[in-house]
Amino acid sequence: MKSLNPEPKPAAGGRQKTGVLLINLGTPAAPTAAAVRPYLRSFLSDRRIVELPALLWQPLLRGVILPLRAKKSAANYAKVWFKEGSPLEVFTRRQCEGLQSRLPEDVAVAYAMSYSEPSIPSAIEALKAQGVGRLIVLPLYPQYAGSSSGAALDQVHDALKRQRNQMSLRTVSRFYDHPAYIGAQAAQIRNYRAQHGSGGKLLFSFHGIPLRHERNGDPYQSECRHSARLIAAELGLGEQDYEVCFQSRFGPAKWLEPNTQQLIKQLAKKNAGGRIDIACPGFVADCLETMEEIAISGRELFHAAGGSDYHYIPCLNDNPDWLDALAQIVRENGAGWL
Repeated sequence: MKSLNPEPKPAAGGRQKTGVLLINLGTPAAPTAAAVRPYLRSFLSDRRIVELPALLWQPLLRGVILPLRAKKSAANYAKVWFKEGSPLEVFTRRQCEGLQSRLPEDVAVAYAMSYSEPSIPSAIEALKAQGVGRLIVLPLYPQYAGSSSGAALDQVHDALKRQRNQMSLRTVSRFYDHPAYIGAQAAQIRNYRAQHGSGGKLLFSFHGIPLRHERNGDPYQSECRHSARLIAAELGLGEQDYEVCFQSRFGPAKWLEPNTQQLIKQLAKKNAGGRIDIACPGFVADCLETMEEIAISGRELFHAAGGSDYHYIPCLNDNPDWLDALAQIVRENGAGWL
C-alpha cells in the first residue's frame, strides 16, 4: 500500500470548496532535443500508450527511438513555438482562465498535463491546499481513448490513493456528442469558411490509435465518426462532402484508417488544382500535431502531390464559443456542487 500524505486537520463543519481540473497531454519545456527527450520518455513509457512488456520496449525506446526522435521532434516544435511558450500550454492555460471567468468566484479552476508540468498530482495537491474537497476532472479529449482520457484519469485516481482525507470526485471521460461542443466546432468551421471561402472536400482528421486497441474494446473510432457526423449535420453537409481520417501514425503496427497523409495525397492527385479544408475536432487546442503535422507538413504534401488550395482550420483554442461550451459541460457535470 502506498504511504498516505500528511494533511492538516480539516476545520469542523467547514464547507467543501469545488474545484475543476482540466487535463491535456503535455509538452516539452522548450523546443530543444534536451527538453523533448524526457517528455517523450515519460509519454512513451506509459503502458496505456505502448502496450508492450517493459523488458522489450524500454531498451528499444531508450537506445533507438529517443536518440532519433528527440532531435526531429525538437525541430518540428521550433516551427510552431510561441514567444509565450508551447502552443498547447498557452492555449490550455487560456482555456483554464476563460473557464474560471465563466464559473462562480468560489470555484477553483486549474489545469495539468499528463506528461509534463504542471503535473496532475501537483495540480490536485495545489487545489486541495486551497480547500477543494469536491473535484470535477475533465480531460480535454472529446472522444475517449484509453491512451488519452484513460491514461489521464489513471493518474488522477493514483493521486487520490495517496490522500488521507480523500476528495469527492466526478470525472468527464468524454464529451464527443455534447451539443455545445458540436455547436462550437461547427461554428469554428463555418466562421473560417465565411472568411476564406469553401469548396472541395472537408477532412476531419483525428489522432490515430493502433487497430489492436480498438479490437480490444476501445470506443475511440466510433466516437470520432459520431462527432464528425454531428458536426457535418450541423453544417448542412452530406456524406459526399466530408471524410474522416486518422493522423500521427507511429511504429510498424496497423493503425486506424484511412491515414490522413495518404488521403491528402490521394485527393490532391484525384483533383489536381482543387481545394481541401481540414479540421481536427479531436484536438481542442492547437499543438504540434495540428500546427506542424497538418497545417505545415500537410500543406507541403498536398502541393507536392499536385494540389493547390489547402486550408487548415484552427482548433477551438480560446474561442469564446468553445469557452462557453466548456463552462456548460462543467456546470452540467457539477450539478449540485456549483
